Amino acid sequence: MARIAAPVVVSEKDIAYLKQYVNTGKRSARSIKRARVLLHLHEELPVEQVVQRVGVSLATLYNIKQRYLQEGLSSALHDKAKSGAPTHITSRQEAQLTALACSEAPAGYSQWSLRLLSDKMVELGYVEHISHEQVRKMLKKVGLNLGSKSNGV
Repeated sequence: MARIAAPVVVSEKDIAYLKQYVNTGKRSARSIKRARVLLHLHEELPVEQVVQRVGVSLATLYNIKQRYLQEGLSSALHDKAKSGAPTHITSRQEAQLTALACSEAPAGYSQWSLRLLSDKMVELGYVEHISHEQVRKMLKKVGLNLGSKSNGV
């Protein structure tokens, strides 16, 4: 026989917020599912029924429940910030790179290469150091393809 879980008591203020959260505005599907899980748990529906109605796994349901009980509503609805290295390139430097990539290639070259661009960025003093891979990612982000003839040059 399945173990009966303790009911989740969601405050009236949180219930009103969750109903409004689910029904209005643009939200991620993930956070809406989490809100629906909390609403169903508050209604004291069986866990298996909540899992089927919302379309989440049992582990996800328990994780949402634990985060709500321990850390509050905001933590239950939204992901925690991910770790990772911050970007070292500013939007101004991205613009300088884009302008440089759209300019004429240096003498002796038919077109810019990633390594040429990274070296030129350092030479002009736009950045202290930048790898050709960072240059590639930045150009990809702005939709600039060095091999294409229609880059606006």
